[in-house]
Amino acid sequence: MRKLLYAGAVALSLLAAGCGGAGDNEANRVANDQANETTTAEPSEYPSGTVAPSTGVPATPTSPVQATPTGPARLDAASTSLGTVLAGVDGRTVYLFTKDKGGVSACTQACAAAWPPVLTAGTPQAGSGVRADLLGTIRRPEGYTQVTYNKHPLYYYAKDRKAGDVTGQNVRDFGGEWHAVTPEGKKAKH
Repeated sequence: MRKLLYAGAVALSLLAAGCGGAGDNEANRVANDQANETTTAEPSEYPSGTVAPSTGVPATPTSPVQATPTGPARLDAASTSLGTVLAGVDGRTVYLFTKDKGGVSACTQACAAAWPPVLTAGTPQAGSGVRADLLGTIRRPEGYTQVTYNKHPLYYYAKDRKAGDVTGQNVRDFGGEWHAVTPEGKKAKH
């Protein structure tokens, strides 16, 4: 679209220059302004060949999984089509991100809108089937406290709509892979 606008502005300035009218300076200024605008695409956080996810979920902390926590997060083990995995708010599956290294989250901004971090206010609680000794927390860049499990920062997937959904399993997004987390703190298989 920008290239079409650019081509149109150049054509318009050439037409105006050919007419020799009094508006030459204005036409040239407009054409030069548009020619000097960047026509390259914005750098993408998405891997080559993939499209930005359309989550249908606001990028602000308004959905239940993104809301500012009012108390300690609780994780439980839940049965899914992948087997037993960790689940948080409303039984929603939690995921790890392979791009996270050293217990630091590599998922911010647009990534965090598509993959909301599991947040907590206070020490996270181990529910049924969850090992308390594997639970931990990290501080996110925006100041929230994110839950970790076996040193992996945890996330929800905005496209999971209900308890037991595992649509985020094996997704390649934002420069890494996403996997549901087992009660042992490992990637779920399948």
